[in-house]
Amino acid sequence: MRQYTDTDKLRIGRKYAPGSRCLVAFFFLIVLPGMLPQQEYTLSQSREETPYTISVSVEMVVLNATVRDGKGSLVSGLVKEDFQVNEDGIPQQIECFSCEDIPVTVGLVIDNSGTMGPKRSEVITSALVFARSSNPEDQMFVVHFNENVSFGLPKDMPFTDKIDQLEIALSGITADGMTALYDAVAAALDHLKKGNRDKKVLIVISDGEDNASKINMDQILVMAGKSDAIIYTIGIFDENNPDRNLRALRKLARATGGEAFLPASAKQVVPICRRIAYDIRNQYAIAYQPTNKKQDGSFRAIQVTAKAKDGRRLSVRTRAGYHAPLKSPPLPMSEQPHEDPN
Repeated sequence: MRQYTDTDKLRIGRKYAPGSRCLVAFFFLIVLPGMLPQQEYTLSQSREETPYTISVSVEMVVLNATVRDGKGSLVSGLVKEDFQVNEDGIPQQIECFSCEDIPVTVGLVIDNSGTMGPKRSEVITSALVFARSSNPEDQMFVVHFNENVSFGLPKDMPFTDKIDQLEIALSGITADGMTALYDAVAAALDHLKKGNRDKKVLIVISDGEDNASKINMDQILVMAGKSDAIIYTIGIFDENNPDRNLRALRKLARATGGEAFLPASAKQVVPICRRIAYDIRNQYAIAYQPTNKKQDGSFRAIQVTAKAKDGRRLSVRTRAGYHAPLKSPPLPMSEQPHEDPN
C-alpha cells in the first residue's frame, strides 16, 4: 500500500478543493472515466504489478494557521497535539498536520485612485520587498484599480516569479480617479483560481472608501468567504481622510484568516510587507473531518487554540469558519439520465 504523509493529504485536499462551493471544506474526489465519485474510492493495481492502494476520503476542512506568542513573535516547532480545533463549540479530531514553507499564488491588489499619488513610490517599493522576501517559487500577479480594474502583467502572462517583470507590472500607472476596491478584490479572487500553487493569498493596499464598485461590501465578503484565499489588507489612511474604509478592510482580513494593518504612514508599509511574507512562509496547515455531516449550507464557526510547551496560551489566527456544502435536490424523474440499451 502506498503511504501518504500528512503533507501529501493536505496537498491533495487543496488540489481537489472546489472553492466555489464552500469556504474551507475541501472534498477529496478522484473521478475515473465513466465512474461517479464515491464516499471512499480505492484504486489497486493488478497482482502482476507492485500492489498499492490509494484511499481518499471526502469532506476535509483545511486551515492555515498563524501562531504568535504574547510578544507577537511567530511560534515554530509546535506539533499536532499542541492544537485544539472546535467547530461550533464541538471539539474536532485533527487528521492531518504540517508546517512547511510551500509556494503560494499571490495577488497584489493596488489602489491607484487620485489620493494614492504621493504614496505610490512607497507602495511599489513595499510590494517588491514582499516579493523578494517570499518563496522563490511563488507565482504572483498585480491588479490595479481606481474606478476601473486592470491587470499589470501582459495578457499572455497570468503570473510571474520574476522581480523585474513584477516591477514593470507595478509601475507605469497614473494615480487618478475614484476607488473600486470591491470590484478589484472580486477580479483578483477570480484570477487566483487560475493559479496552481497550494495556497492562495491576496494583499490589498488602499487608502480610501469604495466609491465606484458595481458590487457592495456584503457581496465581496460572501465571495471572499467562499474562496480559499487568505487576504491581508493594508490601509494607508490620512487622519483627515473622510473616506477611510477601516471596517471593510478588517472584515476581509478577519473572515479569511489574514490580518489588517493600519500604518501611520506609507513609509511603514515596507516592514509590514516583509512581515506578511514571513507570516505566509511560517504557517501551520491543519485538517479535520467535521463531526457535523449535514449538507445544509449553514455557516460553521471555527476556533483554533494552541498551547506552548510550557503550557502558555498562544494566539492563533485562522479563518473564522466556512459554509457547509448544500446538498443538491434530486432531479425529477423526467430529467434523470437514462442508459442507452444499445
